[in-house]
Amino acid sequence: MQRALIGGLLTGSLGGLLGSFAVLRQLSFFSDALGHSALLGITLGLLLGINPTLVLVPFAVIFALLVNQLVQRSHLPADALLNIVYSTSLAFAVVALSLLETYRGGIQQLLFGDILGIGWLDLAVIAVLLLGALVYLALSLRAQVLLTLNDDLAGAFGVRANWHRLAFIILLAVVVAVSIKAVGVLLISAFVVIPACAGRLLSRRFPVYMLISGTLGGGCALLGLLVSGLTNLPSGPCVVIVQFAGFMLALLVSQIRCWSPSTAVPAGARTPGAAQAARE
Repeated sequence: MQRALIGGLLTGSLGGLLGSFAVLRQLSFFSDALGHSALLGITLGLLLGINPTLVLVPFAVIFALLVNQLVQRSHLPADALLNIVYSTSLAFAVVALSLLETYRGGIQQLLFGDILGIGWLDLAVIAVLLLGALVYLALSLRAQVLLTLNDDLAGAFGVRANWHRLAFIILLAVVVAVSIKAVGVLLISAFVVIPACAGRLLSRRFPVYMLISGTLGGGCALLGLLVSGLTNLPSGPCVVIVQFAGFMLALLVSQIRCWSPSTAVPAGARTPGAAQAARE
């Protein structure tokens, strides 16, 4: 349980941190597609007799690179392409899993995660990944904010848009792959999307938004695990339910702010210019 609490804190914080960028860049469906497609990577590891965790990370990186190239070259809507890719890979994975008689009993752990099965090595990997993500985002924060606002604006400021976009996608893919064991294939997207959406409701300043998203991700994971332990219910779904409760609370707070006369904004001052947004 101690390892689970630490793992939930690290995984939730990491998902909330990267989710703050993924949501604004409309990459939330990418994390969902990658999570579903990861089942195929796990199945390949089982068929080859290799630890699925060792296969999952390179599989996720290759998947992210291929999807990025497919989106750029096909000129089709990204959400449609992602739907095709993850549906097809999920179908192959389910067919392959049906051939593995000895692993049918573990399908629930793959789908919903088993955070109580996290070991110290898994915690070390997640901690290093969180530290690496923090360093990368801190060093490239200006470029990340500009890319989130507008690609052309980022290019005008001398940002290497393609490189930073690809680096972020690979980082997100690795985070999703590492978190699959704890969260599961079906729930991984919630760890990325829900805390970020709640943080967006509570703050419009980018650094504060990132901090709130990461804090909500880690805090909701801890609270969800405690609820799971007290009620003897599945840990992954409990965490997602707590995250949803946090989102609803954030929505209520944002609505109260809008109704408060002291926070009312004159009509002519509601829309900041692009330059002001870039400076923030």
